[in-house]
Amino acid sequence: MKRTVAALALTAAFAALAAPATAQSQGDWTIGVGVANVNPKSGNGTLAGGTASIADDTQLSLTAEYFIRDNIGIELLAATPFEHDINISGVGFAGTTRQLPPTLSVNYHFPTKGKIKPFVGVGLNYTTFFEEASPLGVLELDDSWGYAVQVGADWQISDRGALRLNVRYIDIDSDVTLDGASIGTAEIDPIVVGLSYVHRF
Repeated sequence: MKRTVAALALTAAFAALAAPATAQSQGDWTIGVGVANVNPKSGNGTLAGGTASIADDTQLSLTAEYFIRDNIGIELLAATPFEHDINISGVGFAGTTRQLPPTLSVNYHFPTKGKIKPFVGVGLNYTTFFEEASPLGVLELDDSWGYAVQVGADWQISDRGALRLNVRYIDIDSDVTLDGASIGTAEIDPIVVGLSYVHRF
């Protein structure tokens, strides 16, 4: 996954060297609809004395972006709820949780003359966990605030439409309790890979 991020970053850097042309204009809106895979890092902290392992999930993703300046947009990421299995070494299956990770980012879209338009972004994530279930007792994960960064590129397929591939890193850490007692912190810190159709208004 780190190689994917590096490859996208390199692509964005090379594409940015192309002769400039306005990619997005101040006052434009874009709406994106697609899918996103949330893939937690390997080794998700220590829970109940064992190493936690949190599974990935893929869901519908939605984005809305408003351009406050030419090529500079404020983007909100939303999605349908992600569901993750939680396993703990020495324990096995420890439960499941659902989460929503709305993320607000400021993106810079490199102006290029070609159909490939790379962008980078930085922002703030809020992840809320709900509907936890465990065979071990009452499991609860606290909500999380953290930073988010992304790199991606739009491939223009029409005057107003584009296919978007992007990769985000989101800092997500959650304090975990079982029957009201702390059992550790889940260090989720996922790579989020998205593929979507984006339409400009």
